[in-house]
Amino acid sequence: MTESAENRIVPQNITEDEAALYDRQIRLWGLEAQQRMRSATVCVVNLRGVATELIKNIVLAGIGKLIILDSEDVKEEDLGAGFFFRESDVGKKRVEAARLGIEKLNPLVAIETKSNYDSLDWWDSLLEMVDIVCLTDGSREDLTRINELCRKHKTLFYAGGCYGLAGYIFNDLLVHEYISHDRSISVEQPKPIKHRVKYPSFVEALKHDWQSLTRKQAKHQNIELVFSIFALWKYQSQHSALPSDTNVANELASISNEFIASAQIKPQIMQTIPIQQLESLASTAAHEFSPVCAVLGGLMGQDVLKALGGRDSPIANLFVFDGQTGSGATSRLNMPT
Repeated sequence: MTESAENRIVPQNITEDEAALYDRQIRLWGLEAQQRMRSATVCVVNLRGVATELIKNIVLAGIGKLIILDSEDVKEEDLGAGFFFRESDVGKKRVEAARLGIEKLNPLVAIETKSNYDSLDWWDSLLEMVDIVCLTDGSREDLTRINELCRKHKTLFYAGGCYGLAGYIFNDLLVHEYISHDRSISVEQPKPIKHRVKYPSFVEALKHDWQSLTRKQAKHQNIELVFSIFALWKYQSQHSALPSDTNVANELASISNEFIASAQIKPQIMQTIPIQQLESLASTAAHEFSPVCAVLGGLMGQDVLKALGGRDSPIANLFVFDGQTGSGATSRLNMPT
């Protein structure tokens, strides 16, 4: 657990009914970890496909309280990846349409929804009582602003989004402590090892030094996709929307080339991103694909539970997913290796 979050979360004794409901999980990660989850408040911002899968996982796992923030109405395109919505919900507020379905997942979890949350004072009061904020499908500016607010209140931060057949997860866990188990000596009696890891903010992570990147690291981290997502963020910032046409690929190429040159990556490792990859992103980035949302939301949910329970290593600190190959890769941005 992160020091600040650990001080805020006071583990609550679980009831007999909860022990029966969460029996399998308690056997998996222990009673103390389950108690921490049961005592935690998680806030999810933007109720689209990735958030839907994330919410399903953390509610079924038994967090204490879930706060959902979304100001939008249900649209027809939300019906694909948003399995809490029905055709009859089109035109209703997303949070209102989804609430009953979420509550049915686990009646022991308190659910609160909000469709009006722009006030800075309101955010300050919210973050005083929230342990983790999960921002989904936000812009680069959203990530920056909400991450800085979370840091001000020592609140853990996750962000993730689906861009058609690709997507990402980023996290800032401040100074995080967790326990791993070394099974090299004994599988039956693994040795517990305590770790302490310092995470950078989103802004600091983007200042990562790429000059020493090796060819092996570039392949392992799928750097082409990382820089493609950087380019998407800048495009969205400039146009207030994600691309939805292959004709935009050349503009994405120009943006990504600027990022690559600025990062001073060795020319023999990467000079440009293949235009075919950018064309695919340009035509699909504005759309959600249920399988990609399921992977990203599932992984984010799993990682949130790891962070709350302090068991095993969470993501550090950028994960990208390529739906065309079905593979994911992690980069430690501005973090010690």
